[in-house]
Amino acid sequence: MVSVAPIISLQDVQFRWPGRTGFGLSVPQFELARGEAVLLLGASGSGKSTLLSLIGGTVLASQGTVRVAGEDIASLPGGRRDRFRAEQIGMIFQQFNLLPFGSVLDNITLPLRFAPERRKRAGDVQRAAAGLCAALALPEGLLTAKAATLSVGQQQRVAVARALIGTPPLLIADEPTSALDETAQGQFLDLMFQQIRAQRSGLLMVSHDPRMADRFDRVIEMADFLHVERPAA
Repeated sequence: MVSVAPIISLQDVQFRWPGRTGFGLSVPQFELARGEAVLLLGASGSGKSTLLSLIGGTVLASQGTVRVAGEDIASLPGGRRDRFRAEQIGMIFQQFNLLPFGSVLDNITLPLRFAPERRKRAGDVQRAAAGLCAALALPEGLLTAKAATLSVGQQQRVAVARALIGTPPLLIADEPTSALDETAQGQFLDLMFQQIRAQRSGLLMVSHDPRMADRFDRVIEMADFLHVERPAA
């Protein structure tokens, strides 16, 4: 039986925030299997944002190894690391980070400008974007609308379509349901999981909200695998 490497692997990772004496983060070991959906639960200050930055390669560990899709992130020069992130990772941000005056089509296809292999996987880009919009229950014809004119729920689904286009093997979601009530949260998660399962993408979501826990393959408390050091009072 052939062993399949995890989509995320952290081993003996340590990170120190530059210029902040006494602040640090350590992760002895963490893995996410390909196609697996994992929810990380933690309150503010638990290290969620720093962990995602390490996985995305926007900050680098001071020691240890961070691998994504089998690649040692620290071994890649800055430009290659940016391209690798665009090719391999779909990001769903808490504030969505849409271009307000860009069209829905512009926003969904933005990652493809920096990821030629992902663009190839998308095929007909406009058709792929329209298909994701339909699958995420966005109104027909919305591709030409400006992002600034959309409701919060529509913006959220556009952000998911942007993360999914070109079938990246890994999705990272940072508190994407924090502004939703329970009904809206459930509807949003139904749509997102349908698409993630269809694409067989792995999902790592960080949140402080345990209400969605039963949808995930694993639920992990941040404090169970990650340690944050703070300066003594």
